[in-house]
Amino acid sequence: MMNIWLLIFMIFMIGNMIFVSKHKHLLIMLLSLEFMVLGIYFLMMLYFSFIEFDMYMLMVFLVFSVCEGALGLSILVSMIRTHGNDYFQSFNLL
Repeated sequence: MMNIWLLIFMIFMIGNMIFVSKHKHLLIMLLSLEFMVLGIYFLMMLYFSFIEFDMYMLMVFLVFSVCEGALGLSILVSMIRTHGNDYFQSFNLL
């Protein structure tokens, strides 16, 4: 049981380390965010099954994570259409 908790923690931390270190491309940052969401989903699934709670909250969490992914992809597409790539250096924030 402890190995599963450690695996979920490692999934979240690897996603977090990629998010912090690879800040050059927007696509890599979006993929690392989805990896962290996957780790949080596994953690919630394990925790809710451990305390014998209803899994309805997991559906709400999945809906919000899908909306977050769709919003990130739409930002990526609009950035590629206007600037031609997904580098943060070519994107002027002002």
